Amino acid sequence: MSWDDVQSRTRIGDMTMRTRRFVGRLRRVMSLLMLSVLCPWLASGQDQIPEVTIVATGGTIAGKADTRTSFQSYRAGQLPIEEMVDELRPQIDEVANVTTVQFGNRGSGSYDISDYFDLTVAVDAALETADAVVVTSGTTTMEEFAFWLDLTVRSQKPVVITGAMRPWTVISSDGPANLFNAIVLAASRETHCFGTVLMLNDEFHAAKEVWKSNGMRLDTFTSRELGILGYIDEREVRTYRAPPRVQACNNRGRWVTPFDLDQISKDQLPRTEILIGYQGAGLDEAITAWSDAGVKGIVIAGGRGSEEVVDAAEANGVVFHHTQRFRTGGDNLYPQKARLLLMLSLAFSSEPNQIENWFTRYGFAEFSQ
Repeated sequence: MSWDDVQSRTRIGDMTMRTRRFVGRLRRVMSLLMLSVLCPWLASGQDQIPEVTIVATGGTIAGKADTRTSFQSYRAGQLPIEEMVDELRPQIDEVANVTTVQFGNRGSGSYDISDYFDLTVAVDAALETADAVVVTSGTTTMEEFAFWLDLTVRSQKPVVITGAMRPWTVISSDGPANLFNAIVLAASRETHCFGTVLMLNDEFHAAKEVWKSNGMRLDTFTSRELGILGYIDEREVRTYRAPPRVQACNNRGRWVTPFDLDQISKDQLPRTEILIGYQGAGLDEAITAWSDAGVKGIVIAGGRGSEEVVDAAEANGVVFHHTQRFRTGGDNLYPQKARLLLMLSLAFSSEPNQIENWFTRYGFAEFSQ
C-alpha cells in the first residue's frame, strides 16, 4: 500500500468519524426539540443546576454487612441517606443541589398501605420546591412502590425510584452507582411527564411495566417484551421510548389520575387481596372467607371461583378483577399492581364500569393514533 493510499484512507476515516459525531449531535438536538414540544418548560432554566430531593425509605441500598464480602447476609436499612449522599460528594454536587428526607429506614416489605399513602404525601410535598425527586427503597416490593407513586403523585416533575441488590458496605456494591445514576436521571429532567420510573443497573423502566425477576442478580429488573425506557451512561441519559402518558403532558387534567389522596383519608382505602389460582386450589373457600372478613376487592390471578360463590361475594360488596398468574390478560400489569389499581379505584368509585374504564386507561395504556 502506498503512502498516498494510507493518507486517503485516513482522511476517509476522519470524515466518517466526523459524520458519526455530527449525526450523534443531531440526534440529541432532535430529541431535545421533541421534548420541548411535549414539555415546553424545557426551553427555560436548563442552565441552572437542578434541585433534587431524595426521599429515603431504607432497604438493601442502606444496608450494612458484617464483612465486605457478605453480599447476601446483611441488615437492611441501617445507613442514613445523608451519610450516603456525602459519600458521593463532590461529584454529585456538579449534577444537582441535593437535599434529603429520611422517610424511613427499613426493608420495603415492612411498609403497609398506610405508609404508601404517607410516601405519596412526602413526595408531592418535596416536589413543591424541588425540580425532581429520587426515592430510595428496598427491592422486594420496589415495583409496587413505583406503580403506587405513578398512580398517586400529582406533579409532572420527574420521580425516580432506585435501590440496590447488594448492601452499601460490601465490595462492588451497586448502591453508590445506582444512587448517583438516579440523581443524574432525575436532574436531567428527561423523564418529565413520564410519571414514576424505576432505575437500577444503568437502566430505567416505566413503573407499570417493570418487575423483579431474580432475588440475587444485579440486572433483576426487566420490562419483558416492551423493554427499557433508556440507559444512564456516566452522566449521559439515553432515552429510547416513553410511557403513553407523555401524550397528555400539555393537558395536566388528562395527565393526572383521578386518585388524588388529598380527597380521601387512609381508612377509605379498602382491603384488597390477591388470590392465586393453581391446580386444585380452594378458590371458593378463600373467596367466602375474605368476603366474610370485609375484603372489598379481590384480584384472582389464574382460575375463577364458582358462579354461586362469586355472586354471593359480589352481593356482599366484593369487586373482582381477573388476571393471569403473572400479568393481566394480554397486557403487562402484574397481579400485585392490579391490586393497587383496584384498591385505589374502589376508594374513588363503586361503579364497576368506571373501575373497568380506569383499568383500561391506567392498567393497559397505549399510545393513541
